[in-house]
Amino acid sequence: MSVTLESARELYELPITTLMFRAQQAHHEFQDPAGVQLSMLQSIKTGACSEDCKYCAQSSRYTTFVDREPLMDPSEVSMAAIKAKSSGATRFCMGAAWRGTSNERQFASVLESVRAVDKMGMEVCCTLGLLTEDHAKRLKEAGMTVYNHNLDTSREYYSEVISTRSYDDRLETLSNVRKAGLEVCSGGIVGMGECEDDRLKLLVELANLDPQPESVPINALVAVEGTPMCDQEPVDPIEFVRLIATARIMMPRSTVRLSAGRQSMSQETQALCFIAGANSIFIGNKLLTTANPEASDDEKMLESFGLHSLDPAVAREKQGRKPVVKAEVPAETTAAD
Repeated sequence: MSVTLESARELYELPITTLMFRAQQAHHEFQDPAGVQLSMLQSIKTGACSEDCKYCAQSSRYTTFVDREPLMDPSEVSMAAIKAKSSGATRFCMGAAWRGTSNERQFASVLESVRAVDKMGMEVCCTLGLLTEDHAKRLKEAGMTVYNHNLDTSREYYSEVISTRSYDDRLETLSNVRKAGLEVCSGGIVGMGECEDDRLKLLVELANLDPQPESVPINALVAVEGTPMCDQEPVDPIEFVRLIATARIMMPRSTVRLSAGRQSMSQETQALCFIAGANSIFIGNKLLTTANPEASDDEKMLESFGLHSLDPAVAREKQGRKPVVKAEVPAETTAAD
C-alpha cells in the first residue's frame, strides 16, 4: 500500500507525545534502540561544481568561502579513512563536487579509493552526482556498499532549489543504483523556504520507493554566505524533530541519519531527534565543507545519553536486511579501468 500525503500529515500532526511514542515503537521493533552509527563524510573533490544548487557552497556560480581543490589521491583518501576509523566511524562516505562520473580518469581514481577503504573493513558510501548503471556496477565491484543521492525536497518545490538537473534525473540515478545491487541512501534538506507539505511530500516520495531506502539522511540547511539561500531562517527545532519521527514511522527499517546542521543544534534538540528515531550521525569537525561538531564532543554527548556506537552487522540483522555480499571482482579490473 502506497503512502499518501494525507497519511503522512496525520502522523506529523499527532500530539507530540503520541508521535514520539509511535516513533519509539517502530524504533524498538526494527532498530537497536540505543545504537547510533558513526559515519564520516569526506570531500574528495571540492568546489567548482557546475550545478546551481542554491544551498551549496561548492557551486561555481556563487562566491563563497570554498576554494577549488582537485580530486584527492587515493593515498590521501586512505589516510582520511584510517583517521575516521580510529575516531569510531564504521561508514566512510566520499563526496565529489561535480555533475556526475563522466570523466573516466577521475572515475578510475575513485574506484581505487573505494577499493582501499573497503579493505579497511568499513562500509563504503559514495555521493558522486548522477550515476549510470554501468558505473554503479563498477563501484559495487570495487567494494562500495551504498550510494547517496538525495532528492533534496518535494517534486513541486524542486525548481526553486536547482535547475541544472531534474527530479527525474535524481530518481533515475537511484534506479541505476538499485539495478546494480547497491543500497540506497537518499533524503533531503529542510529549511530552504519550503512549506510543511513539501517536507512531507519528500518523505512520501522516499517511503514509496520499492524497496525503501536503507538510509534516509535528514539535513537542516546550513545557510552559507554567498549562496542564494544565505538568508534563510533556521528550521524550527520541534518541526525538525516531528519530521524525524514521521520518517521513522513511515520507514521503520531505514537508518534515519541526523546529518547537516547539528553544529547549531543544542544537545537537547539532538536528544529529541534520537528519541524520535534518528540512529546515525556524521562525526568529524567538517561535513564536506561546513562545520560539524568535534568527534570528542559527540562521544561525550552519546555517553551522556547512554547511547553506543552501532555495529552495522547487528543493525542489518535487526532491520531485516541481508548481510553485505561483496561482488566478485573481474580479474582484469585494475585502478586504471
